[in-house]
Amino acid sequence: MSRMPGKTKLLASCLLAGLMTLTGCTVTTPYPVVKEPPSPVVNRPAVARKPVLALALGGGAARGFAHVGALQALDAAGIRPDIVVGTSAGSVVGAIYASGLRGDALRQAAEKVEQTSITDWQLPLLNRGVLRGVSLERFINEQVGNRNIQSMPMRLGIVATDLQSGEGILFRSGNTGQAVRASSAVPGVFEPVRIGTRDYVDGGLVAPVPVLYARQMGADVVVAIDISSKPGDAATTGQLQVLMQTFTIMGKTISKFELTQADVVLRPQLTGMSSADFSNRQKSIEAGRAAMQQALPQIRAALQPKR
Repeated sequence: MSRMPGKTKLLASCLLAGLMTLTGCTVTTPYPVVKEPPSPVVNRPAVARKPVLALALGGGAARGFAHVGALQALDAAGIRPDIVVGTSAGSVVGAIYASGLRGDALRQAAEKVEQTSITDWQLPLLNRGVLRGVSLERFINEQVGNRNIQSMPMRLGIVATDLQSGEGILFRSGNTGQAVRASSAVPGVFEPVRIGTRDYVDGGLVAPVPVLYARQMGADVVVAIDISSKPGDAATTGQLQVLMQTFTIMGKTISKFELTQADVVLRPQLTGMSSADFSNRQKSIEAGRAAMQQALPQIRAALQPKR
């Protein structure tokens, strides 16, 4: 095939262009596609989150007044926990604290706890304990304004032991006084507490200091207060003292692991203070306050916001 001469080719192109214009066709010039530049990557700083703070208050009968001093010192330092979990004596103080009582009001409420106000004797031969515990239940409900556990201003957990299965139970709802009564029902001293279809006894059998239950409730930082006595410190001359010594020995073994799961552990200096002696309450309160004041720097460090 012969090639078209240059002029002829140019003329043909012009004629073709004119024809396309007359017929409504347009000639488009292929311009390159211009892409938008990528948006710059902005590294936004992570939002700091305040750690969830929980207090794990251990059992120890009359030595539980140390919890009062510790909580007073914590409040005076401007540190407000999000959660409080208590076992036995710790549930007594924890429930009152979770209801909103602070400072002197908390101390005054605790000082109303007399042996006569929480004991209701019965014949042990006809029942499953020397004390019924109904007086303790009534006392707690009066102090918390008859509010249920789930209605407290602060998240509250109360630990007891299922007598049939031997497993621990964390009460997070229901009658506050009844749950505290169950948590404090030392077998052989207090009658087991029937809630629903189950019987419950002292939470110290499964969690003398309820650190793991505090974690279960969502705590990032757990401050544990261990008020148990050393086995060698307690007298064993009476039946009740022997029973309490048994609980002390057992509790020490159980709590060894659980306390390692706490961020801060307080052990108030309560040497010589018996679990059954309510006359040393002021010394116990001061010992708890001193222990908390000493631990404040460690607690503040643990509460630094996490990113």
